[in-house]
Amino acid sequence: MDNKTGGIVATIVAVVLCGCPGLFSLCFGAITALAGLVPDANIDILGSNDPQTALLTGIGGLCLGIIFVAIPIAVGIFTLRKKPEAGVGVSAPDEPIPPAI
Repeated sequence: MDNKTGGIVATIVAVVLCGCPGLFSLCFGAITALAGLVPDANIDILGSNDPQTALLTGIGGLCLGIIFVAIPIAVGIFTLRKKPEAGVGVSAPDEPIPPAI
């Protein structure tokens, strides 16, 4: 398998396994954090109806979502970037050096 093809496959796998759950966590965290800020809202987060619990759960979901979305971006950058050629500097040609006149 070509190096570029492996990078594309790794990026797609990272998007499916980390990017999609990360986007879900971002949405869930934003909705939960906003619900914690609404006064007199009927909140039930893990058996607790405390607005502070909803706010902290939402902020935690946002942080986790940002990390999960950053993983496929980092995988894509590191696997699909063009790597520098080895020995790009001055190299000896295969032809003999012509005589000086």
